[in-house]
Amino acid sequence: MPYDLGATARLIADCQDPGGTLVTAATATVTVTLPDGTTVSPAAEETATTGRYQADHVTTVAGRHTVRWVFTGPAHASTDSIDVRDEAPPTLLSLQDAKDLLKKQDPGDDPLIRFWLEATTRAVEYFVGPVIVRTVVEDHQVGTVNSLALRKTPALTLESVVSLRASGHGYDTAGLHLDPVTGAVTRTDGGQLVGPLQVTYRAGRPVITANLLGAAQLILQHLWRTLAGPGRPQRGTSDYDVSEPIPGLGYAIPNRAIQLMNPDDQGPGVA
Repeated sequence: MPYDLGATARLIADCQDPGGTLVTAATATVTVTLPDGTTVSPAAEETATTGRYQADHVTTVAGRHTVRWVFTGPAHASTDSIDVRDEAPPTLLSLQDAKDLLKKQDPGDDPLIRFWLEATTRAVEYFVGPVIVRTVVEDHQVGTVNSLALRKTPALTLESVVSLRASGHGYDTAGLHLDPVTGAVTRTDGGQLVGPLQVTYRAGRPVITANLLGAAQLILQHLWRTLAGPGRPQRGTSDYDVSEPIPGLGYAIPNRAIQLMNPDDQGPGVA
């Protein structure tokens, strides 16, 4: 399961001889490659179990990390990976709300519940766009245009609009108008925008409505019951119960959740 940013990841690896027996190595080196391509090599030491080694890596960057172990005497190597969450991972429901909903109060279940909370949030945002407020940075490869359409809506505020060309110029956001529903950016003086441009803005919903929270609860319960619960794969008793697996998500969700996200039946983009 992913580590929280700033947490210490304990890395474990076994040194095996050619016959597969755990043995003490002459040297043990571990290299962690961070998402930005830089590397660190925390100190590795043998544990109380012969041939089993560990190293502690304090996480500083969010994303996928590659972990490479190399042993000599005997020669052996292994490669693994770890994931590190963003500092503020987006989730529609709090961990405690999810535990109460699933009736799972054992702290040992927390990592798995958090995993499915993130999957639940992704499912809701697949239908309605950003819910958790976040900063978005987009490059728009445009020429001269009357308006610019941001890709994530609802869009809340423009942070900056800068040129991607060294000889170009950006725009003061005070002179721009943002339509939060369509994401259209226009100049208030009626002039045109000259690209290419990089736009930084905030998107999401400061207030999460009850229908989206209700949809999240239904989806979380469904994912936990059908995917997280050991030995209990199951599906609804009729086509009305759940959707078909959704492209881009890879799993089905309750149709009632889809109804909640689209209370006026105006399409998946209406919250």
